[in-house]
Amino acid sequence: MTSNDFLFGVIPYVVGVLAIIVTILRWRMRQFTVSSLSSQLLESRKLYWGSIPFHWGLSIILTLHFIALIIPQAFELWNGAPLRLYLLEITGLALGLWALFGICVLIWRRYSDQRVMTVTTKSDLLVLGVVLVQIITGVWIAIGYRWGSYWGTAVFVPYVRSLFYFQPNPDLVAALPWVLKTHVLSFFAFLAVFPFTRLVHIITLPLQYFARPWQKVVANRTPSTPDFEPNTTGGSRAPVVVGADDSRV
Repeated sequence: MTSNDFLFGVIPYVVGVLAIIVTILRWRMRQFTVSSLSSQLLESRKLYWGSIPFHWGLSIILTLHFIALIIPQAFELWNGAPLRLYLLEITGLALGLWALFGICVLIWRRYSDQRVMTVTTKSDLLVLGVVLVQIITGVWIAIGYRWGSYWGTAVFVPYVRSLFYFQPNPDLVAALPWVLKTHVLSFFAFLAVFPFTRLVHIITLPLQYFARPWQKVVANRTPSTPDFEPNTTGGSRAPVVVGADDSRV
């Protein structure tokens, strides 16, 4: 077994199984750790300028990657006209640069604000570092190895599908440049650390919220009862002592 076979034929399954098992165990045994643990209350201005470009840019790029994996024929038809190919490539590069700007702001926010840095964990910095590598290599590919939306459907899609079919074919990526391999391996690294970080909260959806019955909040107290009553002796208003059986919402 060569190093290429190990990295692109064995590691994907190892990190995949690790991500699934650890996520399930964490959800079953340590549910209170499945949280975003937002630091917005500590600092919000830089978070705004970093979070929106990072999340939107990365989300759209991942969506396009997913579409290319599911229906690569759609990309092939779209790229049949040069103008549409240019438009897609420029859009992808712009989104990559947008996400790169966002994650740089988020990293700068972590190190520049003492309060945010105090609640920052090593896993936070590790995730940011891995994602930063993935975004940088993605932008590098978009600039140095252009027309990725065209040749990617013939290179990466068959490789990824071979993994899903449990017939891994790492030879499909053996001849690729190191920056493309780094881009793929950084995703495997992200998948490996994902279940151990706060990012695990993104796969949890409060689906029971949509099925639960309506909650009616009522006050078990007579609305006409004043909180203060006039003091007949001096004309001022004296407070009324609320009894133990007088509940409030």
